[in-house]
Amino acid sequence: MTGSQLSFEVEGESLEATLLSPDKLVPGILFIHGWGGSREQDMVRAEEIAQLGCICFTFDLRGHARHAEERNVVTRSHGLADVTAAYDYLVRQDQVDPSAIAVVGTSYGGYLAALLTAARPVNWLALRVPALYPDEHWDVPKAKLDRDLINAYRARFRTGREDKALAACERFAGDVLIIESEHDDYVPHTTISSYMSAFHNSNSLSYRILKGADHSLRDEGGRRAYNQLLLTWIEEMVRGGRRPSLPDAQAEAQLPSQARKLAQG
Repeated sequence: MTGSQLSFEVEGESLEATLLSPDKLVPGILFIHGWGGSREQDMVRAEEIAQLGCICFTFDLRGHARHAEERNVVTRSHGLADVTAAYDYLVRQDQVDPSAIAVVGTSYGGYLAALLTAARPVNWLALRVPALYPDEHWDVPKAKLDRDLINAYRARFRTGREDKALAACERFAGDVLIIESEHDDYVPHTTISSYMSAFHNSNSLSYRILKGADHSLRDEGGRRAYNQLLLTWIEEMVRGGRRPSLPDAQAEAQLPSQARKLAQG
């Protein structure tokens, strides 16, 4: 496995990133960190997943790391532009199979990942504690959004009729993993339920709760549990994607959506 430090351009700005590559052609995995995070938070799991035969791409959103001085001016529009540019950079890599792309998003990054599926092809979508935000005030800086308004919005069950991120989830036809923290004080279970309900057209939906974990996974045990869950799921998805088509698999693909896999731990 080889790694390279690089940057890519989006709307006149240069964002720092790390590209990890295996020795053979493999699926591409895009990691999107949460608000206040950085690409470094995904490095350990990205290195482990790269060893499965995947090209993993982590990057710093604007308003973070070297661009922290922009924290009070970047909007959700900027965030979506960043993840779209990162996706496009990843699929342009010679070793990446553009028909085998996974996106892994955390909190705000999960929200952006959901929106990304409406603009770019995604096969596998892993969301840890995915956040929701009202569609209104889209171009207001993210750091200046009303926290009380956001909390009230997340406290009620939402559907794609009123939320464009959930609308994107309703159209998503790939495989989904949703991970909730048992003691999350930012993303309530109601928000997780909104996401889970929205994925009624997905090929499969797996759901896990990290027992004893908080939103940020400050506890080492929670981080290890998340790493293992994600690694196991990605390995299952990648191996399934590489498996030759069989008559039984074709028959299974024709089952109604009610027969989707829903695993809870």
